[in-house]
Amino acid sequence: MEISQKIEAILFWKGEPMTIKKLTQLIDTDESSIQAGITNLAENLKGRGLTLVENADSVSLGTTKELSGLIEKLNKDDLSGDLGKAGLETISIVLYCGPISRADIDHIRGVNSSFILRALLVRGLIERLENQLTSNRGFVYQPTIALLSHLGISKLNQLPDYPSIRSEIEIFLKGSIEKESSHE
Repeated sequence: MEISQKIEAILFWKGEPMTIKKLTQLIDTDESSIQAGITNLAENLKGRGLTLVENADSVSLGTTKELSGLIEKLNKDDLSGDLGKAGLETISIVLYCGPISRADIDHIRGVNSSFILRALLVRGLIERLENQLTSNRGFVYQPTIALLSHLGISKLNQLPDYPSIRSEIEIFLKGSIEKESSHE
């Protein structure tokens, strides 16, 4: 399989910008091969609905400007529709555990949360910040002031059973990590 295909798959799956350095680690190749793969992928995406967005040392998949009207309509639909069970579940996780990485949200929910996180970001209910705790430059999600205001609270500890629920989720995550490391 070509490097460009691997890059495309990773960017699609992650649903967020990836650094060149991280791609070299994941694909287990050198930076020049990654750059060549990025160039090849950008060329292969020409005339399609997706484009490769490059910013300094990061790349991500995006939609072409020709589809901006369609994407704007979808965003309006996302903003006007109900959140649904997945949205409420994800907001609850972010409220009780934030700041939290997408990987941890996915682990708790048991499914990929990229699309629901995007919908919550578009609605202004959560915000994405660079993760200052790790060196891989990932992102963490936390509730916005607007969400807290909408819920009628001024601090997270005013959420129902906040300390006990947060503690239970932290124990779950810690237990899962320990279980995974014991299988290695």
